[in-house]
Amino acid sequence: MSDSALQTTDTRPTSSADRPSAAKILVVSGLGLLFDSMDVSLLSFVLVSLTKQWHLASSTVGLLGSISLVGMAVGSALAGLLSDRFGRRSTFLWTLLIYSIATGLSALAAGVGIFIVLRFIVGFGLGGELPVATTYVLESSPEQQRGRRVVLLEAFWAVGSLVAALISFFVIPSLGWRIAFLIGAIPALYTLVLRFSLPESPKYRALGKRRATVGMAFKTLWRRDLVRATCATWIVWFAMNFSYYGMFLWLPSVMALKGYSLVHSIGYTLIMTLAEVPGYLMAAWLVEKWGRKRTLLPAMLLAALSALGFGFAANTAQLILFGLLLSFFMLAAFGATYIFTVEQFPVFARGSGMGWAAGFGRIGGIIGPYLVGALIAASVGFSTIFAIFFVVTLVGFLLVWWLGRETKGKQIDEL
Repeated sequence: MSDSALQTTDTRPTSSADRPSAAKILVVSGLGLLFDSMDVSLLSFVLVSLTKQWHLASSTVGLLGSISLVGMAVGSALAGLLSDRFGRRSTFLWTLLIYSIATGLSALAAGVGIFIVLRFIVGFGLGGELPVATTYVLESSPEQQRGRRVVLLEAFWAVGSLVAALISFFVIPSLGWRIAFLIGAIPALYTLVLRFSLPESPKYRALGKRRATVGMAFKTLWRRDLVRATCATWIVWFAMNFSYYGMFLWLPSVMALKGYSLVHSIGYTLIMTLAEVPGYLMAAWLVEKWGRKRTLLPAMLLAALSALGFGFAANTAQLILFGLLLSFFMLAAFGATYIFTVEQFPVFARGSGMGWAAGFGRIGGIIGPYLVGALIAASVGFSTIFAIFFVVTLVGFLLVWWLGRETKGKQIDEL
């Protein structure tokens, strides 16, 4: 892609009368995340239907769950670098367009092969959009509200998961999985239109000619004063993605394998999903009251314990209880992960720092779902599988506690 194709960023200064409110920026950017989340969450429900319709083995289901993460890993790293070179706004637009088109085409897939290719492209667009949108909202928010606004942005992800669960409950059993994907693609294209009305972030625009090249931005991440932050963010993203995607992409299928019908599997998962939004909202409040790291660490620890409880749940009531706790604390931890990560890096390398942390983390997301499929195929019990998620999240907790630094109240652009 040429420089001229990417360089659509409006670098002209905007007057206060023309400048959109921080709330509008948050909502429009959040809608993009909402539809992205819908797609990721829809896949977990679609896989239940596809397993029966296409007679898929557990290992193939694990591959389908992981291939989007491969695309997300590539998309996150590349989009992060490009956003530091060409701007947050233009990179966001390109990634959302790629995601929208590929999601719509996924509804037309006739077999596993083309479905895998399209899911990779969807993941590429989705992976690129998430870190860029986070950086954009941070740099467009008032200093005293930047933490809360970033976590509220990620709360749209939880809303998207809830919408996906509703669509899956009411649409997939009656109209099929193809219609579910079409529902996700069309509104995303509308969000793309809305996004054109927003300007470049003021902090990025203020860089002027001091913008980093792609190579310079990546090298900055390994600067002596930033290498500790880079390691901490890469670790937390790996642990969070391994556990989140490994558990949540398989959650409806796990319920089905425990003997529940398709409708009950989706219905129980929908109930568990209800806890995601409160989890984000709690994190949005605590990151400004306690701090970024001080919110992230307890949420990770409680998510790890909830995963262990879910794995050893003996009946439906316990499954739902620990599923609710798992959704609540895992999404609270993820909300804190975004603001913890994006504030670790200076503005001229912020997109790269966020993108490469998220991209490296997707490796964990690739391994998680595939490992679950392989373990199920090998007849490994769910208590053992979820104990693995407990251990990985706990190790991530300990390393972030050691390496991470608190950024609440600090002037992050002076790094």
